[in-house]
Amino acid sequence: MSVNNINGNMSKAQIESQKLQQQQQTQNQAAQSGAAKAQTAALAPRQDSVSLTQSAQQLSQVQKKGNDAPVDQAKVDRLKKAIQSGEYRINPEVLAQKIAKLEAELFGVKS
Repeated sequence: MSVNNINGNMSKAQIESQKLQQQQQTQNQAAQSGAAKAQTAALAPRQDSVSLTQSAQQLSQVQKKGNDAPVDQAKVDRLKKAIQSGEYRINPEVLAQKIAKLEAELFGVKS
């Protein structure tokens, strides 16, 4: 049994030439498609986004609370003046007790 008309009776050079043309067409189409995508991307508006970590969100909340807290400016001014003049005295025992109480509250330790 013989097989006739393989490759449309084209020579090897013609087949190779046809393959080369197909490859070039594929590359041209890919290049055009890439250029079109690049142009579309250049025309499309950029969508930037930002996400904050949980720590950053907590810090932001603390800062907002600090800014919203009421301040007794008269008391601040009195303390400032006393510190500058050297009249402000610190009781170390009372300070230590207050620090211990604050740490207990922060870390949930019963005292």
